[in-house]
Amino acid sequence: MYMLVENRTSSHLHLKRSPGIRSWSLFVGIASIGLAAAYYSADSLAWKLFYMAGCFFVAAQNLEQWEEAVFDKNKGTVCLKTFNLYKKILTFSKGGNEQVVALLNEIRDVNVEEETVRYFGKGYLVVLRFVTGFSHPLTQSAVLGCRSDVEGVARLITSFLELDRVESQQDLSESSETEDSDADEPQDKY
Repeated sequence: MYMLVENRTSSHLHLKRSPGIRSWSLFVGIASIGLAAAYYSADSLAWKLFYMAGCFFVAAQNLEQWEEAVFDKNKGTVCLKTFNLYKKILTFSKGGNEQVVALLNEIRDVNVEEETVRYFGKGYLVVLRFVTGFSHPLTQSAVLGCRSDVEGVARLITSFLELDRVESQQDLSESSETEDSDADEPQDKY
């Protein structure tokens, strides 16, 4: 699953993402190697602690991030938050939280982009495109395979921000302008 809807109202959309089963499996597997090395080794206690701590840090480094996206029409902002356990441990709780805040009225489009993931194939993620030409991904990592889940989240955000209505209104105004310009031109009768 790409992102889950935590809360949705007419003025508030809260999306969340937690580490997936692959990430947790890798975490448990690497941490288990450290525990097994410590349990079965005949080394001193200091070495056993080193084995466990080293494997725990490697396991935490490979754990995916917790991510949130909060779209709030009342405040007119979108807040993208990430939480990384590894950074939190390394900075003794001072780091690990990153936050990006942008204005909702600056978002002009929501797209699904394909990203090549080394050794695993193709991954997909939602990208927010801003009026200034700046693009920012909704999440820091792509989800493997499930393009339909990612497209569903993109459609949800597009409908919440009413970007599909803005595009259709622009299309209608452009077509009416071309009809008016065609009417102004003299028409020859054959």
